[in-house]
Amino acid sequence: MSQLSAHLADAQATESLGQALAAVRPTRAMVQLHGDLGAGKSTLARALLRALGVTGPIRSPTYTLVERYPLSTGDEAWHLDLYRIGQAGELDFLGLDEGGASLWLVEWPERGAGALPPVDLDVELAVDGEGRSVTLLGRSQPGRDWLTRLSGLPQLQRLFAGSQQQ
Repeated sequence: MSQLSAHLADAQATESLGQALAAVRPTRAMVQLHGDLGAGKSTLARALLRALGVTGPIRSPTYTLVERYPLSTGDEAWHLDLYRIGQAGELDFLGLDEGGASLWLVEWPERGAGALPPVDLDVELAVDGEGRSVTLLGRSQPGRDWLTRLSGLPQLQRLFAGSQQQ
């Protein structure tokens, strides 16, 4: 499956999606989070990280650019917010080439074009009335497999019922 779309009625629905993404995630993944300010990118990232067992505060990387979180599996998840990056070369000083992350969650990824690993999953969020619309696009075989597993979760059947699936 290469695409799933849905309407997220509220923040709880966004959090449920993050939890579901965590439940069926691949061993390694690069996720790009797209959307305007306030679209729900950080809410989704926080829910996913919390579902992966991250305890303590989950800070927004808006000013630090990257926050690293140890996972119970012994590896790390990196949450990046590249909104304040002027050019991709500025990422050279963040130590991203150390390769310690099994999960990358990148907000405003277009600002780091060429300096980031290949994308597995694109998540496009937009304000839609009181809720949000979301489209998930598998950009690699692991990303497409992730969406297939996600679409099969019973707790998400209602969310994706009648939505666009490809």
